[in-house]
Amino acid sequence: MSNAQRPTAQVGPGGSASVGGVDPLGGPAFGPPSAGGAGPVDDAAPERRVAAWRLLVANPVTVAAAATLAVVVFVALTAQWIAPYGVNEVDVAGALQPPSWAHPFGTDDLGRDILSRVMLAASTSLQVAVVSVTFAFCVGVPIGIISGYVGGWLDTVSMRVVDVMFAFPVLLLALAIVAILQPGMATTMLAIGIVYTPIFARVARASTLSVRTEPYVQVAQTMGTPWWRILRRHVLPNITGPLIVQTSLSLAFAILSEAALSFLGLGIQPPQPSWGGMLFAAQGFVTQAWWMSVFPGLAIFVTVLAFNLLGDGLRDVLDPKQRTRMEARHR
Repeated sequence: MSNAQRPTAQVGPGGSASVGGVDPLGGPAFGPPSAGGAGPVDDAAPERRVAAWRLLVANPVTVAAAATLAVVVFVALTAQWIAPYGVNEVDVAGALQPPSWAHPFGTDDLGRDILSRVMLAASTSLQVAVVSVTFAFCVGVPIGIISGYVGGWLDTVSMRVVDVMFAFPVLLLALAIVAILQPGMATTMLAIGIVYTPIFARVARASTLSVRTEPYVQVAQTMGTPWWRILRRHVLPNITGPLIVQTSLSLAFAILSEAALSFLGLGIQPPQPSWGGMLFAAQGFVTQAWWMSVFPGLAIFVTVLAFNLLGDGLRDVLDPKQRTRMEARHR
């Protein structure tokens, strides 16, 4: 490790210590106080961050995935204004029409425009994914960080609980939670959030175990820094890389989980549109009206694939080894 990258500690007035760490993009996450407050330890940190983001932008697959997700988010936010028809606008006389200029994605068995429903269902699916993953992140990350840092009986007990939850398949556990509660959007969010909490706890714990032995954490402990401040200032900023990647991947699987629950009739309830609910409604018309299942299925496939590819691109940039290989290829 070079001197520019080596974690440093500096004792300030009153004996307080400020310890330098390294952020996921290669620069220090914090450093010793300067005249105007906390300042960077390494003057080259901004350049490294810029170089890392340039590598991310230079990856055409990652850029395409990000652009696709931007389009999906835009459609989800504006669908109620740009959709050509109402979400539950019924036209019995025009039922099961194939794709045409009037209905680019065709109509379903009630004559509702599938394009409009796919667009409006994007809002539902993304909302469920974002809220459930946010819940899992906010609950699982603190459990994992505290468990990994404190260790002992607390780590043993919390990880045994996590192991028990991991013993059940994700969808099966979500089905059990929904079966206990009443099916609906809020229940779907809660169920998916609960089943993904152990994943974030595991990732945060594993990352914390590798960080807590670093010199800057040990120096902070020696200086008597409270444990909660060490976690907030020194541990959390240095484990954001794996957490960012896991968040991207979890969003993809949350969309799949919501679609699966809705397909089984235990997720989003009609008449509120969702991609999984549209597939459920289309199962009786697979041979008669293929478009009823193809277009919602494509929406799920494209969105999940984009999240996965974005997660792969973030992993390559945030992982120092992968980033070094990418930098070597671009020289």
